[in-house]
Amino acid sequence: MTDSIIAIHDIVQERYGSIAAGSGSCCGDGASCNTLLYDNTLLEGLPESVTSLSLGCGDPVTVAGLKAGETVLDLGSGGGIDCFLAGRQVGPSGHVIGVDMTPEMLAKAEASKARMGVTNVEFRKGHIEALPVESDTVDVLMSNCVINLSPDKTAVFGEAFRVLKPGGRIAVSDIVTEGAVSPEMRADIAKWAECVTGAIDVNEYTGLLRAAGFEAVSVVDKADADAIVGRQDGMPRLFSARVTARKPV
Repeated sequence: MTDSIIAIHDIVQERYGSIAAGSGSCCGDGASCNTLLYDNTLLEGLPESVTSLSLGCGDPVTVAGLKAGETVLDLGSGGGIDCFLAGRQVGPSGHVIGVDMTPEMLAKAEASKARMGVTNVEFRKGHIEALPVESDTVDVLMSNCVINLSPDKTAVFGEAFRVLKPGGRIAVSDIVTEGAVSPEMRADIAKWAECVTGAIDVNEYTGLLRAAGFEAVSVVDKADADAIVGRQDGMPRLFSARVTARKPV
């Protein structure tokens, strides 16, 4: 990895480690990061230790349309909320893998898993640019407000393509822009950890998915992201988008 990639990983990991420890918020000052993005019926029975670490920008689980018996991979699983929701939907014959690089988040997720007695979810430490997952083994890949944090999105989508089975699908919620971020703004790595300066134009985002080999790439919907990341002076308009794609059979 280059020094710039390592620096961004370090600052993102530091921020999310602080959140897991109970200090700091996932996005910018004054931003609202909570479970209002989900249908309340989905969250029934989840403990506060899980819902309090809901740091996403959407609901990729519902968009994914999960089926019993499927294998699901969550990139940047954090406290595990999307993994636990997916685990319920794929059932005991299914399997969910959460990958995260932050030890404090993984510890929180493992503790919640043990508390709830969940057996079809596991968590692995790793970077989403180099997934600790075998090739052609995953039916559905999800991610919730994490890919924007990566300094190498080409690698992320390449890894996503590698681990998915032929015909496997992607369902992600992420922060994207309408227009390009200036080099000066992009250089502010502190804002990367706030889901801001790592975001890319939605057309570039979908273009990278196609370049990785995905087909049927679609922006399901997008909504203004001010409530999630706060207003950002000098930035193009920010959106929370739900994006789907499929690996060819």
